[in-house]
Amino acid sequence: MDRSVLDRGGDQSMSEEKGAAMQLRLYVAGKSAKSLTAIANLRRICEEHLDGRYDVQVIDLLENPQLAQGDQILAVPTLVRSLPAPIKKIIGDLSNTDRVLVGLDLRSAP
Repeated sequence: MDRSVLDRGGDQSMSEEKGAAMQLRLYVAGKSAKSLTAIANLRRICEEHLDGRYDVQVIDLLENPQLAQGDQILAVPTLVRSLPAPIKKIIGDLSNTDRVLVGLDLRSAP
């Protein structure tokens, strides 16, 4: 399964070509170490646990700071799951896979 990364003026999208069930937005600040780690961790988590049922936008707030207001982003990196409802937010570099899976409702809390 090919996943594509498209650069659109600071926004990147990773998605499976068939219909996506989970809508995710990852807010980052430039190409900092935490931002790059969060992008890599999210890519790995999606490939391993979402079986192509996702659509991801990576939003660089250094290039588009106005986009932070809509999701009330106060820290970066922040992952926002907008669909399915309810909206969920996970702050950090997404290195704790279990925490991310629980936050996305893909696994029950221990």
